Parts: sequence; structure tokens; C-alpha cells
Amino acid sequence: MDGLTPDSIWPYIVFALDVLDRLAHIRPDLLIVFGFVAVYYVLGGNWVDLLLNVVFIGFRYRLFFATFILVSWRNLKGAAIPAIAASLISFLLLSSLNRKRPSWTGPARPYLIPCKTTHTRLFPEKHSFEYSYLVVGIPVGTSGTYNGLIAVEESRSSSFRAVLSRLFRGGWYSVNSFDYLRRGTDDQGLRGKLDTYLVSQGVRPTDFPHAYLVTAARFLGYHFNPVSFWYLYSPDKILSAIVLEVNNTFDERRPYLILRDFAAEARLLSQPILGDPSQSRIKNSWTKDFHVSPFNSRKGTYTLLASDPLGPDLKGFRGIDVTINLSSSKGHAKLVARLISQGEAIDPESLSLMGKIKFLAAWFWVGFVTFPRIVREAAVLFFKKKLHVWYRPEPLKDSLGRHATSEEQFLESVFRSYLRHLVEQCHKPLVVKYVSSGVTSNVEETMSSPRCTGLAEDIVTLELEILTPVFYPRYVRYAHDFEAIFTEMADNGTIWVNEPKYLPYIFLKKVSTPLQSTNAMDFFLFKAIQNLRRRPPTIPRVSKSADPPANMPLTMDIRDFRLSPMDAYVLEQASRQTKVTYRSMLLRLFVADYYLMGNAMLLDSTMLGWQLAAALLSAKALSLTIENF
Repeated sequence: MDGLTPDSIWPYIVFALDVLDRLAHIRPDLLIVFGFVAVYYVLGGNWVDLLLNVVFIGFRYRLFFATFILVSWRNLKGAAIPAIAASLISFLLLSSLNRKRPSWTGPARPYLIPCKTTHTRLFPEKHSFEYSYLVVGIPVGTSGTYNGLIAVEESRSSSFRAVLSRLFRGGWYSVNSFDYLRRGTDDQGLRGKLDTYLVSQGVRPTDFPHAYLVTAARFLGYHFNPVSFWYLYSPDKILSAIVLEVNNTFDERRPYLILRDFAAEARLLSQPILGDPSQSRIKNSWTKDFHVSPFNSRKGTYTLLASDPLGPDLKGFRGIDVTINLSSSKGHAKLVARLISQGEAIDPESLSLMGKIKFLAAWFWVGFVTFPRIVREAAVLFFKKKLHVWYRPEPLKDSLGRHATSEEQFLESVFRSYLRHLVEQCHKPLVVKYVSSGVTSNVEETMSSPRCTGLAEDIVTLELEILTPVFYPRYVRYAHDFEAIFTEMADNGTIWVNEPKYLPYIFLKKVSTPLQSTNAMDFFLFKAIQNLRRRPPTIPRVSKSADPPANMPLTMDIRDFRLSPMDAYVLEQASRQTKVTYRSMLLRLFVADYYLMGNAMLLDSTMLGWQLAAALLSAKALSLTIENF
């Protein structure tokens, strides 16, 4: 079919008019319902409405559909059941029998490491627990699948061919650079991400050419990983540093680089530490600046004591033994957490088919119960121990914010495009280094103004680093650019700026409101956005739930809340699809702010109710029309 032509469309139009004419004479009430539903679908219908219609119509004619499915199943089950069973058996056998070893010429080996984790709270209430735990050890730099059990740096492509390839190669436990350190991927995998992080800490990657990652791997795609340990070794294969990568339950991340103090160890033991392999361990302290537990503030001090898991010359495996102590800002010992090996580490290459089946049967469940265990212990601390709950602060500069929601990802793309537009309009020799938050692709972008053609000493650099994706929906609530950037930087901590004095170069601009030149729909909806826009509330800085927030003086903003400059940019220069999505998203946010105390979920529930009612009416009208004709 080459497509619809005017001649081919007319029969459908005539048929539709004939149906409407019959309805007007037979059931005028149905015509009214059809009119209501048609207006609703033209203005606000989407795929959810279509799905709801299918569900309601299917329910009304459930006997017909049930009969159809039953007859189809009777005809196909003879072939379907054996095919499904054969596929499952083939997957298990092929993944289990795959003993292909990737080429890896560096030191160390991958291991499956059964462990035990203990957690002892000492202050202000005593509480302890211990659980079994499973981690894997990976030489950083390797890739491939080890005996169908451990897959390292396998492709994350979602294409059918890639998914099928991963299934039949095996790899029950997977480690991919996408899940570690900075958001997104790196062409050099885990090693590339590690090197980038070391450079950001002012350390040369060549000082640590060997690295070994101990982490909770993904199991069949599921991942919950509170902490990972990157053991870093000198060119002489001496444990010299650790990167402690902490993840909280809010999807935020903070890597800490802990260097080994060889001089302090030598003074303590009165002998060179490098000559005593049994003392190959790291002990150091650092300031806590990351929110991990709701029962601890972001203040305090960590102390780490970690032994080298690998043997001399990075051969063999001696076991995991890591202890982390947390002290309060006043010096109280608050808790002690420990991860220690239980039994021998397992080289996946040493396992036979039966050995792999036994191992999977014994350990497959551990990763799935880690988060429920955390929730259970939190419930004990809250309900039984009555501990205070600390508000979650937004992450600081050296931390990584959570993944952005789909809404935040869209607003990030609009903000990035708008920022690029502002830089292009700048009349100063300015370079802007923009670092996004929450997105996994194109994380950083460098933008240059047209005046960056002179001497290098005349060019100034402005760094804008978004610290949390909540910045994007907060930014669109402001009517003025400079106020938005400065307030979010100084008062709310959602953005970091290296040189605030350069902000007026791009953000202190007035734009005319382009509503007069828009179509009726844009005029009506953006006028509603203009009237509903409200400055976002300040992110609270109270310390804990028991402390009341400080009484702030009430102020009234008497400025004209016109369309924001970014609104004007979207109206004038964005694509039609971007404009429609942008105005719809802002209306949703602002209506929730104005009428529902910012509760967008309540608004979504209300809209779902409207969609249910509209789908029910349309399904009923369609079924009555079928019955009347």
C-alpha cells in the first residue's frame, strides 16, 4: 500500500458521516457521548487512553475473547510447551557449558567470594546484625565471560541480537562499567572510568597501573550494591590506595580515594612496611560528607582498615577483610561495619557443570534480599529504638546525584539547548563547561561564545556543574534566569559555579514575551503557565525530623511574572514536539504546585480517573453502537 490518497479517503469519510447520521436519528444520546469523547481525545488523548479502551471493550466482550484464547491455546499447546521447555534447557546448558576464558595477561584472577557482613551500632542506641553476602573480584581491565558465570564489560545493547548473544554466552553475574563511578559509559571500560576519577582527584593513573575491583555484581540484571572497593596497586604490585565507592538507597553515589600512608606505618612499626607482606593493609580516616543512612547526619568521620585481598605479586587470593568505623562530629563511636570472607574464594574456571549448579542454588537469592534486609533493620531502628530520622540533603559537589526521571531528562535537554543558545548570544570571550546530573550520555559539554577568537589570556571559563537532577524542575519554576541560577547555587545547593562573577555574562538578559505572535493553543497554555508559575520553596536545612524549621519572614514578590526567558526560547526556536511536551510538563508541575501542594502524584491519580471515565464512556458508546447496527 503506497499510502492514502484523497480518492481513497472519501469512502471512509462517507461511512463515518453515515454512522453519525444514523446515530442522530436512532440514539442522539450516543452522538453526544461520541462528541465528548472525540473532543477529549483530540485535546489530550494518549496511548494510556487507547490501552484503557482495549481493556474495557475486552471486558465487555470477555466471553468472546476467552473462547478465542482457549481455542488458540488448544491448537498451539502441543507445540508451544515443548518449545518453551527446550529453550529453557538450552539456555541453562549452553550458559553452564560455556567454558570460554577471555584473554587476560595481567595479574590477579576473577573470583566469586562468599562473605559475611556485620553492622554494629554503638550510639545513641545499640543494635547489631549480620548477614551472608556475595561479592565478586575482578581484575580491572579484563573483559569477557568466565565459564558462563562472571561476565565483565559485556555489551549493554538492547537489540534482539545482543540480548540473545548475552543469554547464550551465559554470565549469571555481570560487572559493567556503566554501574560504577561517573554516570554513563566509557570507551575504555572500568579502567577508563577509574583513570578519569583518579585524574579528577589530582592523581596520576600511572601511579596505580594495577587495580582489583571487589563488588556486588548484577545477578540476571538485578543490582543493589551498597559499597564497592577498588584496590589500587603500585607498579611494584604493592597495595597503595583504595577507592571506596558508596551508594545509598536514594540512588546517589560518592567515591572516596583513600591513600596508604607508608611513612606513618613505618614509624609505627619502626621498620620498612614494604618488606612485610603480612602487614599489607590500608588504614586511614577522612571526613564524612555523604548521606548514607537516615539515622546518621552527613557529618562525622570514617576510618577504614582494609587488608590486601591478593597474595604476593597479585597471585592467589587471601580473602576479604574490611572494617569501616563511623564517629560522630563530637567524637562518639557510632557504628562499626565489616565485610569478611567466609570460606575459600571460588575461581569460576574451576567449577564443573554440577559445581556451578550447586553454587547458583546456594547463592542466587542473596542479592535479592539485600534491600529488604536494610528496610527491616531500618524499621527496627525507627519503631523499636526510636532513633531520629535525618532529612536527606542534596548531594555535594564530589558526590553523584541520582538518575534523572524521564521528566527531568527532558528538562535537562531543554536547559542544555537553552544554555547553548545563551552562550552563542554572549558578547564576551567566554567558555562554559557544563556538567549535567542524572543523565548517562553526553554528561559534559563545552560551549564557546563567538568572541572566543582572540588571545587565550582574554578568554574566561565558567563552569556550571549540576549537583542533582532536581535542579531542572526547580529551574523552570523561576521567571528570571539570574535569580534561578544564583538562588539554586547559594541557597539550595543544586548547582556549583566556579566563578559566579561571570554569571551575568549570559543570564542577566531581558527578553520580550513572544505570546502575541503564537497560535491560539500556545497563547492559551503558555498564558496559563505564566499565571500559575510560583518560585520554588527553599530546600529545608533543618537537621532532623525532631527539629522544627526556622520561622522565615513572609515576603511578597511584586515583580511581573512574565514568561521566563527559557519559555520564550522554547516558543520561538524549539521544535513543535519539544514545545508541546514542554508546555504540558510545566502545566502538570504548576497545577500540582498551585492546587495540590506540589503533589504531582495526586494530580496523576486525578488525571487517571478522568482517563478511566473517558475510556469507559467511549467503550460503552462503541459497544452500544455495534449492538444498534
